[in-house]
Amino acid sequence: MQYPGIHLHKHFNILLITFANINLSPLVFTMVDAIVSPLLEQLTSFAAKEITQQVKLVVGVEKEVKSLTSHLQAIQAVSDDAEEKQVKDRAIRLWLGRLKYASYDIEDVLDEWITARHKLQIKGGADKKTKVCFCFPASCFGFKQVFQRHDIANKIKEVSEELHDIATQKDMFKFESSSKSSERPRRVQSTSLIDEEEICGRVGERNALLSMLLCESSEQQKGLHIISIVGMGGIGKTTLAQLACNHVEVKREFDKTLWVCVSETFDEFRIAKAMLEALTGSTSNLNALQSLLISIDESIAGKRFLLVLDDVWDGDYIKWEPFYRCLKKGLHGSKILITTRKESIVSMMRSTDIISIEELAEEECWVLFKRLAFFGRSTEECEKLEQIGQRIARKCKGLPLAAKTMGSLMSSKKTEEEWKRILNSDLWKVEEIEKGVLTPLWLSYNDLPSRVKRCFSYCAVFPKDYNIKKDELITLWMAQGYLSAEAAEQDEEMETIGEEYFGILASRSFFQEFKKSYDNRIIACKMHDMVHDLAQFVSENECFSLEVNGSEELNVPNSLDEKVRHLMLIMGKESTFPISTCRAKRIRSLLIEWPEFGHSSLNGEILEELFRESTSLRALDFPSFYLPLEIPRNIEKLVHLRYLNLSDQKIKKLPETLCELYNLEKLDISGCSDLRELPKGIGKLINMKHLLNSGTRSLRYMPVGIGRLTGLRTLGEFHVSAGGGVDGSKACRLESLKNLEHLQVCCIRRLGDVSDVGEAKLLELDKKKYLSRLRLEFDKKGGGGGRRKNEDDQLLLEALQPPLNLKELEIHYYGGNTVFPSWMASLTNLKSLDLCFCENCEQLPPLGKLPSLEQLFISYMSSVKRVGDEFLGVESDRHDSSSSSSVIIAFPKLKSLSIFEMEELEEWDYGITRTGNTFINIMPRLSSLTINYCSKLKALPDHIHQTTTLKELRIGECDLLEERYRKGEGEDWPKTSHIPSIHIL
Repeated sequence: MQYPGIHLHKHFNILLITFANINLSPLVFTMVDAIVSPLLEQLTSFAAKEITQQVKLVVGVEKEVKSLTSHLQAIQAVSDDAEEKQVKDRAIRLWLGRLKYASYDIEDVLDEWITARHKLQIKGGADKKTKVCFCFPASCFGFKQVFQRHDIANKIKEVSEELHDIATQKDMFKFESSSKSSERPRRVQSTSLIDEEEICGRVGERNALLSMLLCESSEQQKGLHIISIVGMGGIGKTTLAQLACNHVEVKREFDKTLWVCVSETFDEFRIAKAMLEALTGSTSNLNALQSLLISIDESIAGKRFLLVLDDVWDGDYIKWEPFYRCLKKGLHGSKILITTRKESIVSMMRSTDIISIEELAEEECWVLFKRLAFFGRSTEECEKLEQIGQRIARKCKGLPLAAKTMGSLMSSKKTEEEWKRILNSDLWKVEEIEKGVLTPLWLSYNDLPSRVKRCFSYCAVFPKDYNIKKDELITLWMAQGYLSAEAAEQDEEMETIGEEYFGILASRSFFQEFKKSYDNRIIACKMHDMVHDLAQFVSENECFSLEVNGSEELNVPNSLDEKVRHLMLIMGKESTFPISTCRAKRIRSLLIEWPEFGHSSLNGEILEELFRESTSLRALDFPSFYLPLEIPRNIEKLVHLRYLNLSDQKIKKLPETLCELYNLEKLDISGCSDLRELPKGIGKLINMKHLLNSGTRSLRYMPVGIGRLTGLRTLGEFHVSAGGGVDGSKACRLESLKNLEHLQVCCIRRLGDVSDVGEAKLLELDKKKYLSRLRLEFDKKGGGGGRRKNEDDQLLLEALQPPLNLKELEIHYYGGNTVFPSWMASLTNLKSLDLCFCENCEQLPPLGKLPSLEQLFISYMSSVKRVGDEFLGVESDRHDSSSSSSVIIAFPKLKSLSIFEMEELEEWDYGITRTGNTFINIMPRLSSLTINYCSKLKALPDHIHQTTTLKELRIGECDLLEERYRKGEGEDWPKTSHIPSIHIL
């Protein structure tokens, strides 16, 4: 299925054909409970509010709501039987599809209804004794004035009739009722993530690959030395390549290792850009392929490199030839490693050596399965389940992905009966699908709770090999309402439920290649190609990622237009935004990715049409623009919108009509540096939880409505207004933040404009028990800091005492002489600290006292010339009258230390590391040290030389240090040569 200007993933089409040939329906994928249960909860809540609400929208709606509820309950009672029988009965599959699409319409109507009622409450319901009522069906002027052309009452009548037909039709199937179906869905239990630290088997292949990578190419050998790893999907090609690249001898052999994931669509520009960034260590701003290739040619000259091209599909040598030409400048001994499923690629690439990956031996497959499935179990449990486990492992047929997936699945199964049920599942008989590799994935998917299935299927909206940001994914789940019912049921934050669902999917091996933060939290991941294929299929054409190249218009057939609900457009560099997208009326997610430095054709006129037509949108994510953009006033039509991302746009003003989006939960305007003011009516956004506005440096003031957003969890930046701001009636004072009791993340800027310390005390920051991340910026309006008296900033910082459970703290542009207020030492849970532009501080504070500190950034402290004992914070602990020896630990948990732009820093050393019988242990867990732009610093302290935990040392633009620690030549190179990863830039 190929349309002009679009490249659909061909593997997906092959998979759909395979499914059609074996007559396997999307049975296990139509999630009746996930559809019906949230709707019933929403209807029940809606009905209760209609009865008690003083401000009403219409009269007579109770009857329709009761009818909808009754029909949904009847359907829910037979949902288990319907899901089971849809395998063999096409009519049932069609009936379930009709139910699903009707449910979307019901959701939309209820959403519109609730929104209209909120508007009445805010605009005309100040007098609680007044009822605002309209006839059913609504036709009077008052209702139309509130909700313009939308006749909600008529819509609810229509969906009620449709659901009545669906409920009546179910009787012809003679479903059996299930008492289980009527139970409230059980709370999904969180599962610990299991990191697979060792690779089972592949010893022969690994040794062969290492031999090929480390052997010297003969001088007579012409051209590049190319090695290919070839094998079917899920067999472990990428894992083997990663294993080899991380081998210590391989790292020493090559000056540069470049890893590029090619995937199905060959994008020359993206590949060249990735190669150049790997070579230079920085993002390239070149926007022409020829310029990139020339830069690669220059950067690679004189270096021995290893280039890994992972997952190659395109066999057109003409596309590869320009890359080969520019790679020939590398030193003799450079190598290219390719992984591919296709034998034809091996010959096209002119491979020198080939490694064919076969299935794991039965014993190796069992070891991999057992490690995951039996994790944390007692010996008695393992013995009882071992025979069943061996039979399941044999069904994985030597495929590592299958063994890993099944092992992850079985780790959550406690009883012998559960293990036997999986062993005897009919799905094992489906061997035609990718030679059986998908069967374990299907079993694992089928075992998921229904609500988690919806979250998994949504992942099909991303293209293959996409770097999925965890927080962004959870935000999108929230916008679609996948988490709200469970959160309301458990009285928890939706983000907490989202984290739990993500953890379940990760523990079942649906996600991989995790990127983690300093404190080991997952921040991003990818999906294996085969897992992505499954997600595409189970989404049943609702989720798509489309690549748009050129200016051709999309020719999407009506059938796709009706079914698609979630769409990501990946725009090519010279592509034009497809206008036809604006006509996808039922679309619920529109995510647009434009290449860096690409030309955007989106404008206000196109957006106006999009807002007019695609009124069911719940998530809208625009690309960054480099031209001014005006947001049309008719954005108010997107009444269902929960998530709006306008980050990094050149927007000067947001329309006041944005404040009519009463359902908006997350607004991202971070990086909108030209934005001068927020809409006056922002206080009407009563459901707002996250206002991300970091980097909005041109904002003149914060409107008073901010103080009414009592549900805010994130406030990217609060800009203090001097003396009440330009207009005292418009500007929100600092003390107004006192009302935001649920704040978790907050930045307060322009503290340099606070003239009264008492105002900061009224804020009562220490009482915000949920606050975990805080940034304090002592700059003034117009930029800059340090223009106040030192003691003023010291008093103000003292007054801004945060809660004791604070996890992350940043202090910027502070003008005091010391940056260690009395409350700092009491932050026993503080994990991350960032001190920047504290220019009057002549010495670093005693941060070694902080017991939980894991990450420390220090930058632009221009008055600090020496770092000594005071930094450790152990002075008062040295006096020990006892005769027995003891140990004091400074920075007991610090893992990452970064020092930037300390141009006056000359010495970093400690006077003593032992006093009497007391030994001072410094930074015993440090694993990463980065020092940049410290040109006067002469040497690193001895404890850095002696530490055995340091895994990474980065030194850049530090002339004296670079000379001292240069590989093989520097005076102190022997003291640091044991560190695995050293980068001298």
